[in-house]
Amino acid sequence: MKAVVQRVLDASVTVEGTCCGRIGRGLLVYLGVARGDTERDAEKLAGKIADLRIFEDGEGKMNLSIGDLPDGDLPDGDPAGPLGILAVSQFTLLADARKGRRPYYGNAADSGEAKHLYEYFMLKIRSRGLRCEEGVFQAHMAVRYTNDGPVTIILDSREL
Repeated sequence: MKAVVQRVLDASVTVEGTCCGRIGRGLLVYLGVARGDTERDAEKLAGKIADLRIFEDGEGKMNLSIGDLPDGDLPDGDPAGPLGILAVSQFTLLADARKGRRPYYGNAADSGEAKHLYEYFMLKIRSRGLRCEEGVFQAHMAVRYTNDGPVTIILDSREL
């Protein structure tokens, strides 16, 4: 599994004009599932992302994970949305563009397995007591966000 993790001030995903996931401060995670990935890959990535210390502490050092942040930062009624993680499935993370001009997507898992592992990833995030909003699997999505920093981390479960 591959993930692009962005620290955000806010993020939302819309499908056909309807907002289906929205967070305030937190993490936007684009998640790509590869052929051969397993629930263990999803568990490793979920754990790594939940524990990733990329939020600033009182001294301005990136020393806090999303779980270390106080829920009071952005209450549910805040217009930006609640503290959390927004997970968006994105098979294009598995693109191989080394040859030619059209990327090859054969490294991406088939849709049934990818959906299962995407949902399992979110389940593992939620099992840690974290809010996890989501996009719509296989839908054309419009994602809006404000990157904070900017901070962007690329992770691959096979390298963890």
